[in-house]
Amino acid sequence: MNIQSSYIFLRNLRFHASHGVLPQERVTGNDYEVSLRIGYDLGRAMRTDDVADTLNYADVYRLVEQEMSVPANLLERVACRMAERLFRTYPAVTSLDLWLTKLNPPMGADADGAGVELHLINDKTD
Repeated sequence: MNIQSSYIFLRNLRFHASHGVLPQERVTGNDYEVSLRIGYDLGRAMRTDDVADTLNYADVYRLVEQEMSVPANLLERVACRMAERLFRTYPAVTSLDLWLTKLNPPMGADADGAGVELHLINDKTD
């Protein structure tokens, strides 16, 4: 069996955080969702059944949680910090798809949210 590609994903992680340009956003905060699709070779873990041979999603969650707790003006910056830290912490990660959504954006619209979506390749794994 040959693996064409493999991923770890965390879907719709929920946080309350203080990101935003408006002063009130820094005071009251907002609710956010983060989803990740992380390219990672799962071949060894599939054979060994050992968590040491995979990307532990509990550890990834803690990393995302830490970055969400650091206020920023722009979601673009928060998403960039997460990506940089994931690639730095886990050099074997080959790619990252990241969605960061502000659930109640202050824009006067009835919406499910607004945010950023990144599709990144780890150029250090080439």
